[in-house]
Amino acid sequence: MWYIIKAYSRFLRKATNQHGVHSPFVYTFVTNCLYKKTSNEAKKQLKAYRQNLLESAAVIEITDFGAGSRVFKSNRRAVKDIAKYAGARFSRMKLLYRVVSYFKPNAILELGTSVGLATVSLALPKTAKMTSLEGCPQTAAVAQKYLKGAGLSNVEVVVGDFKQRLPQVISEKFDLIYFDGNHSKEASLNYFEQLLPTAHNDSVWIFDDIYWSPEMTQAWELIKQHPRVSVTVDCFWLGFVFFRTEQVEEHFKIRI
Repeated sequence: MWYIIKAYSRFLRKATNQHGVHSPFVYTFVTNCLYKKTSNEAKKQLKAYRQNLLESAAVIEITDFGAGSRVFKSNRRAVKDIAKYAGARFSRMKLLYRVVSYFKPNAILELGTSVGLATVSLALPKTAKMTSLEGCPQTAAVAQKYLKGAGLSNVEVVVGDFKQRLPQVISEKFDLIYFDGNHSKEASLNYFEQLLPTAHNDSVWIFDDIYWSPEMTQAWELIKQHPRVSVTVDCFWLGFVFFRTEQVEEHFKIRI
């Protein structure tokens, strides 16, 4: 936790708003997406999905393939607690919804469904076919139940260890990928390299919790340095990666 606090303090000293951005592409992204308000109808639907999870009385057994939890001491967890403490915050849900609404991808991949809070945010605009990978069968079952209840038929939740499942989906081209499955340096870089062949000029990749630990920040810095990466936008909680060959290489830190 102290690492995140110190990292956020350093971030604020270097970060800017749209007035510090001279790239037309990034300026438009910041002003028309990151700083744009979420529609009332979208907020209503996202809030309803979250509230349904918070009212759940179910308790499930977690199979954790990731970096572990800083919140829970046991693998037996209440669904409402996962939604409250481990799922995407409402502000992040709204942001993810705006990102998909702005870029209008045709195909989305999510690594780490959890109980579907980020999933519903990415799928709600209904502009894309979405595949979401989840390692834990019981968590995936919760997400599938509530996504179906929300009327989202454009999402396929694929269950299993990413080591086995990821190679099965990389034959597709994804316009947007959300990385939230394993907050470790090794796994993050491994997923990045595995999925790189699916990236195209207009792909948008989003990495969650890039300051979760020193190792995650190291992974983020290495991703920024990759020769195929042209532009990154660091919003502290999320990091956006772009592969636009027409862009001069630039890296931005934006307060949101």
